[in-house]
Amino acid sequence: MFVSRLCFVCLVVTAAAWCATDRAVAQAPIPPLQLESKIPLGEVSGRIDHLAVDLPRKRLFVAELGNDSVAVVDLAERKVRHVIGGLSEPQGVGYEHSMEALYVANAHDGSVRIFRGPDYAPSSQIDLGDDADNIRVDGAANQVVVGYGSGGLAVIDAKTFRKTANIPLPAHPESFQLEPGTPRIFVNLPAAGAIFVVDRLTGQKMASWPTEVARGNFAMALNATAAHVLAAFRDPAKLGVFASKDGARITSLDICGDADDLFVDQKRDRVYISCGDGSLDVLDAKGTSYDRMARVATVPGARTSLFVPELDRFFLAVRAAEAAPASIWVFRPIP
Repeated sequence: MFVSRLCFVCLVVTAAAWCATDRAVAQAPIPPLQLESKIPLGEVSGRIDHLAVDLPRKRLFVAELGNDSVAVVDLAERKVRHVIGGLSEPQGVGYEHSMEALYVANAHDGSVRIFRGPDYAPSSQIDLGDDADNIRVDGAANQVVVGYGSGGLAVIDAKTFRKTANIPLPAHPESFQLEPGTPRIFVNLPAAGAIFVVDRLTGQKMASWPTEVARGNFAMALNATAAHVLAAFRDPAKLGVFASKDGARITSLDICGDADDLFVDQKRDRVYISCGDGSLDVLDAKGTSYDRMARVATVPGARTSLFVPELDRFFLAVRAAEAAPASIWVFRPIP
């Protein structure tokens, strides 16, 4: 009788524990970014830099700086379709769909190499001299803008593949953003401790905003709805929010460390920040308020990313480690 009663008690306790676990799972908050899949990149070692996308073909371009290559990932089949080798520390990538042109900016030799067509045949090369870095494509204006060297933005005609203008800067540009509907370009200049505003039509400086929030403003994004410029700093790790009209500081807040990419999800009023400390920050952006919704654990060194609103997916580049090869992690925003 004692044994039976003891077994009965054990069953009741076990059942209660299961129910408590089920309730905890049911009550656990749904993460705003849900890991959907991992796409292996193959034999890729070292640092991975920026990403770009070919929307019509649903292909993702991955700058494999440490491998001197760019991977072309088929997002429908979730596999590497093609690898462009023989590059020189590729950093920035950009795709201009009307000419089927892939632009690759190379840090080591300062070149911008252009590959065209479905097979990415070499087409043109523009030598900027030193440290070609971030790329922005403006399809409406038929322009491609590349940051490079100790201080410059090169403007390239997307139809002729020729450099048509050079905008001088006082220091090397990190992330920069083209403001839709205006000639303004906002440029992070961490070595100068400033955000520059330049006119791409005249090539002239329009304003310089001192970044008193922190040092190391590398990542940048525009919140078009709120008319804000967002800059992610590394020392210390903070997000600075500035009015795009005049650079007035709206707010600042602590974020994850070693941020390298920053995106605004206008549909959900969110901000996504990818950081080399092994995390993603998701912020709720309402009016002048930016509050952290979640911090998502990733892998140390995984600091470059791309949010593609048309696909409603967030892609994170994860470099190779002892436990796993290099890969692209695909996140789906929730809800």
